[in-house]
Amino acid sequence: MPPSSGTSDSDAPRPARPTGWEPRDPTLSTPPSRKPKRRPRRPLRTLFGLLLLGTLLLVGAFAAGYLLVEIPPANSAALAQSNVYLYRDGSTLARDGEVNRENIRLDRVPLIVRQAVLAAEDRDFHTSRAVDPKAMVRAAWNTVTGKGRQSGSTITQQYVKNYYLGQEQTLTRKAKEFFIAIKLGREKSKEDILQGYLNTSYFGRNAYGLQAAARAYYGKDVEDLDTAEGAYLASVLKAPSAYDVTTHPENRAKAVARWNYVLDGMVTEGWLSRADRAATRFPTPQTARPATGLSGQRGYLVQAVEEYLTEHGIVDEKTLAGGGFRITTTLEPTKQDALVQAVEARVMSKLDPANAPADRYVRVGAAAIDPASGKVLALYGGVDYTQQYVNNATRRDYQVGSTFKPFVFTAAVQSGAQTQQGEPITPYTVYDGSNRRPVEGWNGTPYDPANEDDESYGEIAVGAATDLSVNAVYAQMAVDVGPGHVRRTAVDLGLPGSTPDLTASPSIALGAATASVLDMATAYATLAAHGRHGGYSLVEGVSRDGQEMAVPTPASRQAVSREAADTTTAVLRSVIETGTGTAAQAVGRPAAGKTGTAEDDKAAWFAGYTPELATVVALMGQDPESGRQEPLYGALGQPRINGGGTPAEIWAQFTREALAGTTPRDFELQLMPGAEEPPPVPPAPDAPDAADAAAASAAPDASGAPDTSAAPDASNAPDASTVPEASVAPEAPEESYELGEAGPGAASRGPRPPRGTPGQ
Repeated sequence: MPPSSGTSDSDAPRPARPTGWEPRDPTLSTPPSRKPKRRPRRPLRTLFGLLLLGTLLLVGAFAAGYLLVEIPPANSAALAQSNVYLYRDGSTLARDGEVNRENIRLDRVPLIVRQAVLAAEDRDFHTSRAVDPKAMVRAAWNTVTGKGRQSGSTITQQYVKNYYLGQEQTLTRKAKEFFIAIKLGREKSKEDILQGYLNTSYFGRNAYGLQAAARAYYGKDVEDLDTAEGAYLASVLKAPSAYDVTTHPENRAKAVARWNYVLDGMVTEGWLSRADRAATRFPTPQTARPATGLSGQRGYLVQAVEEYLTEHGIVDEKTLAGGGFRITTTLEPTKQDALVQAVEARVMSKLDPANAPADRYVRVGAAAIDPASGKVLALYGGVDYTQQYVNNATRRDYQVGSTFKPFVFTAAVQSGAQTQQGEPITPYTVYDGSNRRPVEGWNGTPYDPANEDDESYGEIAVGAATDLSVNAVYAQMAVDVGPGHVRRTAVDLGLPGSTPDLTASPSIALGAATASVLDMATAYATLAAHGRHGGYSLVEGVSRDGQEMAVPTPASRQAVSREAADTTTAVLRSVIETGTGTAAQAVGRPAAGKTGTAEDDKAAWFAGYTPELATVVALMGQDPESGRQEPLYGALGQPRINGGGTPAEIWAQFTREALAGTTPRDFELQLMPGAEEPPPVPPAPDAPDAADAAAASAAPDASGAPDTSAAPDASNAPDASTVPEASVAPEAPEESYELGEAGPGAASRGPRPPRGTPGQ
């Protein structure tokens, strides 16, 4: 054994480790593997992060939406309003425009009605924010789960939808509604928002806004609604059509339940006492009426009122078209109905176009005015505005005929005119009434008018010539007075200066001018008012959004002297008593008037008045297809239509009904000198008996009327010198007035001679 070196095996040097990996000994067991430790999950941190991210996104979206969504201008549908036209007594005449809406101020809505709306729609309106997210989520959940579609919108959101947006059900619209409501809640007061909501909400029956709803359901203004009615209107907001108990009686139980819900809510909120709640009864609304728009006479009346507003500078046409006006007219419903009924009875019910072709041409226009105020009380424009758009009461394209003659006589008295022979013109002045007699003293084109039916009357007094409407006499009188002065007198009485064919020539006396029915009624009203004229009025008040607008009142003035107007009235009384207007006696009270016929019988007129009412009626002939004026021969089963026939009958029936129940009044007339009695006839020296007979025939009898034997035809015409009795009033101081140009026979206007005693 080799000697020991003195060292152990453990001390012996180890062989060097090979540079590569040493192969693993397969005999050795495999040591257990060590897995790497995983980090513990942190779900709360993740959830928090997600919530934070979502919150940031929501805040960002809200901020972006709030900044990007601006309050837009109101939509056109929300701004659209109708103009409301009212009769003089406040009842509704008509509404124009497609949208039945009339905006009102909140202070017009009774507090109890406002509270009823809040009880139905948003009880926390005054204390809550503009939007209610909880209600929106709840409504969405109920909609998704089939519990019924709900809006979850506050009154502010509903107002935004109605006024700024629309009714479409989209997420985009809902998002805009949300942001606009928030902004609106910061910029507007609760009162402004509630007012806007009440004016834009739909209540059914084509009624937008609470005022329109009050009229549609209860026929009254919003100020007059009581608690029960207000609660019902608040109820129908949820389902306007379904809860209309007159249109859908099968839903009455649901409507009443909703009404009870509103009232109970008012009690809960302390707005209604339990005692008042118990005493409240369901207010069944009036039956729904179909929308009539401007049919019948309504369209004509609205058209006339609109023309009055624009022509008098009260409202310009563009502004009026914007709607929202509440216009109270001077028209009275009872008189309006009476006029329509008179036309229906005397004309419309008798038309038979199938058997009488001329009946197709018949048109009727009429106007009635209060002489004391100039207010238009009734108008008739045609058969139906939706069938015939031209307003026969205001059109200016038919000759007025002999209804113009009284203006010539008024001008004669006004100017103190004389005949060519130097005689003053009075009701007793004698003219030559021969047919086709050329006028004298006229330097223009020779003029020789024909009388009706080419009748010659010889010497005839002015009174009788008026009764018989003798053209030859009045053409000469126009020259004696001066055509220029006649024209100015007609304008002073009320005809517009722009009236077509109102020319200063002898033909002016025969009524070639084409004034409207309303124009002529205005002029005749001036005669009835003893010569005072202030223009006619169709409007008493105009307001918009509760603000009253100024409506000028025409200043009254003495257009012609009282003597001129009253003497004309005295002559026109004879026309009804014994002349061509005897059909008007059916009025049953003192009246004056004049008949007229246009050239070729294309129109027939009657213009008349009592002390209380001046009315003009005209029948016109017009082809409904071509629009051409046509004669009325054969219409209404008559050979010809004249002013003393159907027009006078309409006038009498209307005036009688319009004044029914009032005490008849007589005219209080102040006549011109020489009009109270006929002038004495000088005796002929070589024939005393004849002179006595002539004087006897000319002197008035006990009734104040001369003998009628001097008339050309005593059976059909009155005496030429007949002037009706008149009660003579004390003379009033004469006001100044402008005189027109005098004609060749006119006397200079000097001091008035002393008034003679009546009967002398």
